[in-house]
Amino acid sequence: QVQLVESGGGLVHSGGSLRLSCAASGSTSDIKTMGWFRQAPGKQRELVTTITNEGVTNQPDSVKGRFTISRDNAKNAVYLQMNSLKSEDTAVYYCYAEVPYTSFDGTEYGKAYWGQGTQVTVSS
Repeated sequence: QVQLVESGGGLVHSGGSLRLSCAASGSTSDIKTMGWFRQAPGKQRELVTTITNEGVTNQPDSVKGRFTISRDNAKNAVYLQMNSLKSEDTAVYYCYAEVPYTSFDGTEYGKAYWGQGTQVTVSS
């Protein structure tokens, strides 16, 4: 089992910066991928960025060049540095962790864990 707790959300002006933190506890050695998703009112939850334990990142063009993810394995934490924030970045941001497991038939799956979310509001 993995527990995730986010912090660092708040209200910023357009063009400002914010740094989110996520602390993991429990079976942290089993985590392969960590990252961030976000969900705005009336919209689907969407990928912000992820990073594997090998350092491979994945992020859409909407945040590329503005958002940077980092991971501290010693502290069991992942961070999201957000720069040049826009009003469309306003959303609840959720920390994410994936733990791989193998089913009875040998098929490999990934179990997802989620934090409680932290609100990011960017004023225009």
